[in-house]
Amino acid sequence: MENKRIYLDHNATTPLHPEVKKKMADGMELFGNPSSMHTPGREARRHIEKSREAIASFIGADAGEIVFVGSGSEANNSVLSLMTCQMRKCSIPGLSKPRIITTVIEHPCILETCRCMLSSTIDTVYLEVDESGKIDMSQLEKELEEPTLLVSIMTANNEIGTLQDIKTIAGIVHSKGALFHTDAAQAVGKIPVDVNDLGIDYLTISGHKVYGPKGIGALYVRKGSPFCPLIHGGHQESGRRAGTENTLGIIGFGKAIEMRKKEMEEESERLLKLKKTLREGLEESIQDIRFIGHPTDSLPGTLNVSFAGVEGEAVMLHLDLEGIAVSTGSACSSGSLGPSHVILATGVSEEFANGSIRIGMGRETTMEEIQRTLDSFRRIIPKLRKISSRYITEGR
Repeated sequence: MENKRIYLDHNATTPLHPEVKKKMADGMELFGNPSSMHTPGREARRHIEKSREAIASFIGADAGEIVFVGSGSEANNSVLSLMTCQMRKCSIPGLSKPRIITTVIEHPCILETCRCMLSSTIDTVYLEVDESGKIDMSQLEKELEEPTLLVSIMTANNEIGTLQDIKTIAGIVHSKGALFHTDAAQAVGKIPVDVNDLGIDYLTISGHKVYGPKGIGALYVRKGSPFCPLIHGGHQESGRRAGTENTLGIIGFGKAIEMRKKEMEEESERLLKLKKTLREGLEESIQDIRFIGHPTDSLPGTLNVSFAGVEGEAVMLHLDLEGIAVSTGSACSSGSLGPSHVILATGVSEEFANGSIRIGMGRETTMEEIQRTLDSFRRIIPKLRKISSRYITEGR
């Protein structure tokens, strides 16, 4: 019997949870506009608010602090863009225009938005990271000596899985009077995240990273924190995001979060074992490799490994031919040429950066699939190295 395909790209997107599929199938009958006061509208509104409460509870927030948006990228853009609005409303001594601090390894939707605003009215400072992907706290403190409106640092990196010490970072940021945002799209649903314990002002979540549907996300906005809508128009989302709500997407998102609450802890323990098996198996059987990211302080199901003398794209395509789906980095930047900005920021050579593969395990990944993947790597890497003139020339 033909082997089932193996999906190891859960950082890019996750398949719909079976319970989410069922919930969304039932939800297709809810056609009413949730802003309408008649019975069909009120029924749609009831389901939206139930999902809002589920998501809020999962991260320790109040329901009124959750704003539904179209994606994680929209949530991130909303936070960054509100800084120009906030600048018009407040006067900070020594601050002639808004100043944002972020990192060099953020998701493209943060980096590109900062670049766009930099050309007009925003100053942006980019923090460097060490070889494991961690920021330098002393650099953060030094940069915060200048008046700053916002610091935006992701909780978990989407390519290498490294976790930042968000609680400590938020404490430093608030001690200097700045606001703090974290892109937690890769973290929520994989590790515990409590906005009150961590001290977060704004937090981004994405539905399709937690076995929910695409096209729906959520932004946590701490009560009392400044906010200006990115999308203006109607009164939806308490005036914070105009446009008729994606009722079906929100229903699926809420159910996905409910299932994360039930499954996350046990799943994390299982994924850590799979990750350990995969890492040790690669170390023992293939030479000239390098693991990128923090060895322990990282997402349980994420492993980034680089192979000297081969191109990551070639490895990915050969694995795909064997029925195994992995990636060479962020799905949002996979069409770009050259090594990943995240991998290069950790200080690895361009050779290793070009040979980087991201493996993202998930709720249905099995030990048998990991063993199959290991066998494929053992066949593919030597074969690709035999035809790599660079690898042969260097006598490896």
